[in-house]
Amino acid sequence: MSVKKMCSVCKEKPATVFLTNITADEKAQKLDLCDDCAKAKGLDNNLTIFPFAADAMLGLGAAQEIEAAGGGVETRCPRCGFTQADFKKSGRLGCAECYQTFAEGLSGLLKTMHKGTQHVGKAPAALRESRDVSERVKALQKKLARAVEDENFEQAAELRDEINKLTPRRTVKSA
Repeated sequence: MSVKKMCSVCKEKPATVFLTNITADEKAQKLDLCDDCAKAKGLDNNLTIFPFAADAMLGLGAAQEIEAAGGGVETRCPRCGFTQADFKKSGRLGCAECYQTFAEGLSGLLKTMHKGTQHVGKAPAALRESRDVSERVKALQKKLARAVEDENFEQAAELRDEINKLTPRRTVKSA
C-alpha cells in the first residue's frame, strides 16, 4: 500500500499535483499540491505552471522574500504601480523598473532560478565572442585613424599590431 503525500501548502489534503524544479546547483526542489492549492496557485488540469513559478517553485517564499526586503511595507513600483501582491499573484513583474524597485528581494530569487542575475542574451557564446571582437576592432580602428591623423605613428603601429592580433586573417597596412 502506497503512502499518500500531503499537500505542501495546506498540509491537510492529499497531493495530486507533483512539481520538481532543478536548481542551477542541480538540487531538486519538490512541491506537492492538492487540487485546491494548485488551483489557488494558478494551476488547472492542463498544468499551466509558469505564472506562479516564482512563488511556488521557490519554496513558496518569493513574495515573502520581497516583502521582507521592503521591511513589511507594501512597496509599489513608481512607474507601473505593481506591488508584491501583484507579483505573488502572477509570478511576473509589471515593467523594467520593477527590477530596481524590488531589487533587494529579487536578487536571491533570480540567483536561485537562473545561473546569475545579469541577462546575457540568447546568442551562442561563439557569436557573442565574435561580436565582442568585432566591436573591439572597430574601436581600435577609430583610434588608429585618430593616431594617424595626429601623426602619432608609434601609437598607430601599436594599434595596428593589436588589430592584427584580433583579426589574424586580415592585415592592417600601416599608414
